[in-house]
Amino acid sequence: MAKSRRIVAPISVFTLIISLCATMALSTGQALAAGEVKIGILHSLTGTMAISETSLRDVVLMAVDEINAKGGALGKKIVPVIVDPASNWDLFAEKAKELLLKDKVAAVFGCWTSVSRKSVLPVFEGNKGLLFYPVQYEGEEQSPNIFYTGATPNQQLIPAAEYLMSAEGGNKKKFYLLGTDYVFPRTANKILKAFLLAKGVPKENIVEEYTPFGHADYQTIVGKIKQFAEAGDACVLSTINGDSNVPFYKEFANQKLTAEKCPIMAFSVAEDELRSMDTEFLVGHLAAWNYFQSINTPENREFVKNFKEYCKNHNLPGGDKRVTDDPIEAAYFGVYVWKKAVEKAKSFDPAEVTKAVLGMQFDAPGGPKKMDEKNHHTYKPVLIGEILADGQFDVIWKTPGLVKPEAFSSYLKH
Repeated sequence: MAKSRRIVAPISVFTLIISLCATMALSTGQALAAGEVKIGILHSLTGTMAISETSLRDVVLMAVDEINAKGGALGKKIVPVIVDPASNWDLFAEKAKELLLKDKVAAVFGCWTSVSRKSVLPVFEGNKGLLFYPVQYEGEEQSPNIFYTGATPNQQLIPAAEYLMSAEGGNKKKFYLLGTDYVFPRTANKILKAFLLAKGVPKENIVEEYTPFGHADYQTIVGKIKQFAEAGDACVLSTINGDSNVPFYKEFANQKLTAEKCPIMAFSVAEDELRSMDTEFLVGHLAAWNYFQSINTPENREFVKNFKEYCKNHNLPGGDKRVTDDPIEAAYFGVYVWKKAVEKAKSFDPAEVTKAVLGMQFDAPGGPKKMDEKNHHTYKPVLIGEILADGQFDVIWKTPGLVKPEAFSSYLKH
């Protein structure tokens, strides 16, 4: 017995010390990991869509910094994982899968074009991920794995067309539907055509035309628009996306077409795109959105100031000359909706977070908003703005309150 005690005791003490050290090291490592949660940022930082999408990355990072400065989400530091799908629609799906399966992100904030969103949709549905999509789009979709914080057609396209047909909008009778050749413009114009025909506009008064991404030669098309608008009762409904807007508006001015003769109502041109354009000849043209930087409230002024300071302090291109716009606001409040839902659900699990988002009311820079109780879309106001010489918009029309989102247009047969 004495021999046994003499051998066992030293070994047990040594083993206990080694075991305790190993346990402490393991626990420390687990504590560090447990103190963080990853999110994905899936926006084009190069290619034709970088002109629009880079700012969405920037504002998501700003929201993350703000939230982390106040203790994070559920007490965890949010760690953003940034990828660049480079305006390559197939690469969007690859990068989305990488974020979900390799990086194990709790949610993804990203995409702009509908073709990029449709590319990643099966990835999110197949892997039970969660995407917050911040851009106005054509509708006709309702995924349980996507929250749409941008507008549906009844929150942008239809009100804009109604405005142009009204006395206030110039009693327009002819409509030139011009867009980039992909999902959003084609479906948007299908809805617009159905609406215009339902309102009695003759087929011959509706022209539809498309150009590829990155298209730069608009001389012939603008020539046709000029002829179409000779009587002064025509307008352009533009779903041109990305950097093609620069040569389009430039050619419009070159051919002496003005907002008085033929106004352009844009659905994809906002303050951020106007930073890269010569606005001198764009004065008076229109855009329909759900937010403008010029909204004059304390909350929005603070948001604009903070974004400018963030860009300056992080040495981002443009610095404090940067602007805010509709997709930027939608990308920003999407992060806060996710954070609020996480804390309501007390979980980062996408299924639990989804339940918490439905029906949520919240404040955004542009004013109060609400997530629909069922269809994953957002109640928003509708505003029409007129381009000013400084690249901002004068809000000339708005709805009296929030407009309920229709995921599927009532003007299409389903």
